[in-house]
Amino acid sequence: MLMTALRTHPVSVLVVAVALSSGIAFTQDNPNRPPWAQKSKSNSSTTAKTNAGSTSPSPNASPVGEPGKIVQPTPPAEKETPQDSEAQRNRIRVNVNLVTVLVSVLDEHNRPAPDLPREAFQLFDEGNGQKIDIFEPETSQPLDLALMIDASLSAHKEITFEREAAAHFIRQVIRPGDRLSVFSFDEEVRERAPFSDNVAVLQDAVRKIPDGAGTSIYDAVLLGSRALERRGDDRRRVIILVTDAGETTSRSDFDAARREAVRSNVLLYSIIIRPVKNENGRNTAGEHALETMTDTTGGAMFYPDTPQELGAIFDRIDRELRTQYRLAYYPNPRGSANTYRSITVKVATGNYQVRHRRSYLTAPQ
Repeated sequence: MLMTALRTHPVSVLVVAVALSSGIAFTQDNPNRPPWAQKSKSNSSTTAKTNAGSTSPSPNASPVGEPGKIVQPTPPAEKETPQDSEAQRNRIRVNVNLVTVLVSVLDEHNRPAPDLPREAFQLFDEGNGQKIDIFEPETSQPLDLALMIDASLSAHKEITFEREAAAHFIRQVIRPGDRLSVFSFDEEVRERAPFSDNVAVLQDAVRKIPDGAGTSIYDAVLLGSRALERRGDDRRRVIILVTDAGETTSRSDFDAARREAVRSNVLLYSIIIRPVKNENGRNTAGEHALETMTDTTGGAMFYPDTPQELGAIFDRIDRELRTQYRLAYYPNPRGSANTYRSITVKVATGNYQVRHRRSYLTAPQ
C-alpha cells in the first residue's frame, strides 16, 4: 500500500525529499498556551529572509519545538576588522578547561564596590575550594551586548520612553572594542542592527522598532544567547532585555532558554515594564521565569515604577559592567564531560552583595 501511495503521489514524495534534504524543521504550537495564543507558524520562520521577499533554507535549522533563526536585517553585517581577525585566531588558543566567572560586588548602598583584593574572594566549585588563577578587577575584557526590546502590543504604552532610554544607553555604554546589536521580539525575534560600534546606526534601529503582536521571551533569551556565543570566547556576553514579561508566543520553553543562557555564559539583565502594578491584574509567570534565569546567570532584575526611571537603570547597568571582577580557575577536581557544575563566590570580609553565574557546563572530552 505504501508503494502504491508513493507511485500515486510522486509530487508529494519530491516535496518531502526536498524538505528533508534542505534541513527544514517544522515546529508545533505549544499545547499549554491558551487557544487565543496559538498561532500557526509557516515554514519560512526557520529560514533567513532576503530582500526580495523569498526565503532560503537555514543552515542550522532548529529541532522541533525550538524557534527558528533570528530574522536578519536588510543591511549586511559589518566587515571583519583586523582586530576581529586577531580575536578569531585567539579563540583557538583558549584553554577549554579554564572556567571564567564575572563577579559584580555591591555595597550596602547597592553601589559597585571596586578595589577589592584577590585575597578577599573565595571561590567554590561543587562546594570544593578553588585556586583563583586569574584575577582582574575592573576587567577590560570587551563587551558584546544584545539589546532586546519587547515590541508587543502589550508593551506599546511605554515604547517611546523605552526607545529613548535605550538610545541614551547605547551612546553611553559603547567603549573602544565593544560591540552592540539591537533586537526586537514579538512573535518573532528580529535583529534590527548587527553587532557594531556605530552609535548612530544602532540608535536609529532602536527608534524605528515597529509594533508587533505576541511576546516571545524564551525565544529571545535562547536566540540572543546563541548570537552572542558566535561572537568569541574572549569577550563578555550580555543580554539586556526590556519587556513587560507577558510571555505568550515562544516556541522554546523556559528550560531550553535557561540552558542556552548557561551554556553560552551569558549575563542577563532584565528590565520589567509593568503596565499593571497589581499582581492580580497581570501575568506574573513570565516575571518569575525571568527572575530565575537572571539569577542563574548573575545578572540583575529591575522593576521601574515609571518609564522615566529607565535612564537611571541603564546608567546603573553601565556602571556595573565597568566595575566587574573577572575570576578564572581550573576546576579541581574536574567534572565529567557535558555536565552542569555549581559555582559559589564569596567576599570574606565586609557587608557585600555578590552576584555571579551559578553554574557552568563542562567541556566535552
